Formats: sequence, structure tokens, C-alpha cells
Amino acid sequence: MKLAEQEARKVGALLDCKEFDWTPYLRHEIQPSVMVSDWIERFERDYFTRRDRNPQSETTWKDDYVKVFKRLPQDQVLTVEMLTEAIASTAPDTRNRKRFVFVCSKLAEFAGLQVNFANLRGKYSPKQVQPRDLPSDELITTWRDRIPNPLWKRAYGLIATYGLRPHEVFKSSFERFPVLAVHDDTKTGYRLVYPFYPEWAEIWDLMGELPQVTGKNNSAIGNRVTHAFARYRVPFVPYDLRHCWAVRTIRFGLPDTLSARQMGHSVTVHTEIYHAWITADEQERMYQILMSRSDRPSPPTT
Repeated sequence: MKLAEQEARKVGALLDCKEFDWTPYLRHEIQPSVMVSDWIERFERDYFTRRDRNPQSETTWKDDYVKVFKRLPQDQVLTVEMLTEAIASTAPDTRNRKRFVFVCSKLAEFAGLQVNFANLRGKYSPKQVQPRDLPSDELITTWRDRIPNPLWKRAYGLIATYGLRPHEVFKSSFERFPVLAVHDDTKTGYRLVYPFYPEWAEIWDLMGELPQVTGKNNSAIGNRVTHAFARYRVPFVPYDLRHCWAVRTIRFGLPDTLSARQMGHSVTVHTEIYHAWITADEQERMYQILMSRSDRPSPPTT
């Protein structure tokens, strides 16, 4: 209390003389005695004052920030050297390294540490990600038929036919069926998705009751779907069906802008990731389809 009274008198005097300056009180003046755990607590409070605290933002906080913060020694003073060591502990040119550089840079800026970690970021890019060993459409059909539970069979069919994220199965409606309306207010908002193949939408009876799934956020709901796939011994994960849909639309000739919009991500993401996944067989198949078109350009006659 005595210290507070002294500080108040000092501030009052400076205000009277019109010489008060906030600089000594700003967070940029790092306090050497503040532990890492305290900085993280302050950072979290600040983080959620600038965005709504909802299931989606909670998931982002846990997946992007908390995973990095857990790697820092909580009971030590925050330093540039500590953050540098945490970044260096990750493999270079990886998505994890990119995340560590981003999060450590944000924490350093918040704590007033003067440092630039850009040189440690590396050259990670989605273009470097190796293509998945995606199932064929024939295999997708085979495993759909093997699922004994009709409700999970329908959920499987929706992901395969519309390229949905797993949790979006439970955030969709059928008012424009066979076009699916996705109402994902925490991810990409409202969008319409068309079936590729439309025959699957009809034959597989996709409009109807779905499994009863609960979860506090999208990630939890998606995990329920992944566990269901494992329970029925499906040899691939739900996201593989989404990726197959993306490659399938390329085969059908759907423009990237429309495909990306229906998947709920940017055209850049679409072209960088999915175009790299087109196999030699897919290229040959698309070439043969283009060459067999009756309206394709013809060479000049001599």
C-alpha cells in the first residue's frame, strides 16, 4: 500500500506538470522477475479480449498456441534464448517449425522482447507435402457397403460424395438436395456443395437420419467420426474421402475457384495441395478424356 501511495503521488505530480509519460508502465518494458507461466496467462487474457471465445477459437488456441507453450519451462524467466531453443528443437522446414516461429514471435512481441525469428522459419510449404495414398472410387464404394450401421454408412457417404470435413456432416441440411447446404458458422459459414458423383447421392440414400454425435467443438466431433471409421476397420481416414472428392472434381473439369469454394478454403490452398496430388494415372486419364472430346481443337490442315 505504501508503494502504491508513493507511485500515485509521483504520477499526480507528473500530471500536474504535464510531464507524465506512459512508457515506464507499458508491457514492452519487460519485468525480469515474470515467469513464463505468468506471461502465458497474460497472453491468453489478451488473446481472448481481441476475439470471441467460442469452440472454434478455443480449438485454435489449444492446437496452435498451447502445444507450443507446453514446451517452454513454466517456472523460468522468459528470454530470447529460451524461445530460440524451443524453435530449434523442432525439425527444420516443417509445419511444426513454422508454428513454433509464429507463436514464439507473438509471445516475444507481447512480452517486449526485441527479436526476429524469421530466419528460423525455414522453407515449409504445403507444396512439399507428399500426396496421400488415396483410395480409389471403387475401394470407397466397397468399404461403404461393409459398414453395418446404416447411420454411419450415410455419414460415410456424405463425406465421400460432398468432400465434407468430418464435423460438417452434422452441420448440413438437405433443403436443396442433391445439393448439400453446409451451415458451419465456426469455420467457413454457409456454402453449397454439389455431389461428385450425383449417382452416389441418390443410390446411397444420403438424405436422412445421422448418428447421434456430441462434442464441445468441431475437433471433438471430427474425432468421433474418425473413431467410427476405426471401429468399422475402414483402412483410411475421413479426410482421405474429402481429398478424393477434391481430386475427383479436377478430373471432372470443375474450375478451381468453384471447387475451392465448395470445400470452404482458398483457391491457393486448393491448387498448392490438390494439384500436387494428381497421379500419373490421373493425368493420363484426363488427357484421354480431353482428346476424345468431339469439340476439341484440331491441328491446322496443310
